[in-house]
Amino acid sequence: MSATLRNADVTAPDAASDADLLARTESAVREAGAALRERFGEVVRYRTREELMSALAVNDDTALAILRPRLTALRPTAGWVEDELDGGALPAGEWWVVDPAEGNVNHLHALPEWAVTATLVRDNQPVLTVVHLPLTGETYTARTGAGTHLDGRPVRVSPTADLGLGIVATSQARPDEDERVVRRIGSSITAMLLDALVVRTAVPATLHLANVAAGRIDAFWQFAGARADLLPGALLVSEAGGRISDAEGRPWTPQSESFLAAAPGIHAEAVATLSR
Repeated sequence: MSATLRNADVTAPDAASDADLLARTESAVREAGAALRERFGEVVRYRTREELMSALAVNDDTALAILRPRLTALRPTAGWVEDELDGGALPAGEWWVVDPAEGNVNHLHALPEWAVTATLVRDNQPVLTVVHLPLTGETYTARTGAGTHLDGRPVRVSPTADLGLGIVATSQARPDEDERVVRRIGSSITAMLLDALVVRTAVPATLHLANVAAGRIDAFWQFAGARADLLPGALLVSEAGGRISDAEGRPWTPQSESFLAAAPGIHAEAVATLSR
């Protein structure tokens, strides 16, 4: 895919509050999720990379046909990130970072781990996000300064204070990852297998991060990654009381080469394990 951005006008938020904007974003995301749920069930077979990409695009287009006009109407001057696999900093102003089918390959394989996400980024800071899991009906929302909610009730990260008692998770950022990154992923999994109680490895990243925010698992890390992978979960976890950094404990930005989200009680231990 090519990484294309539509320029955003740099404007102040309009009279609609972010709370109202979050509610309207949730409505749009739920509608897109319902459309993808109607397409879910049978395993989609493909024999070539071209057939795979075509099947993925059908799901993306189904959700985007709902999301793009609805979200554009909410913030007409906001930019739109065209490629959910793109990374790095955005230009100034407001941008919609959307993954219309997060975990799309799982959807094609009739696996339940997929979602629809939409995040509004303002001057490179996520200010609100919605992550909806159509098969379970769960919806995670977060807004800067207002906490993280699961189906309307507040959630917090886990109180775990011992990595040896923790469930941790990781994910690959994309297919055809650079060999250096793949080897780093492998060595980090080995390190965590030695130090943590349980290590989970699966895509997509956003669902692991939602589980960190809800206190269901204790930490998530990833090397490389796209904005659409990490920005929603970064806001969910931070607003739920978690720590966000890179794998070496430094402040995380979309330009960082690694990402760590953890309950505060095990963040330092996780950094030590990943830095070995």
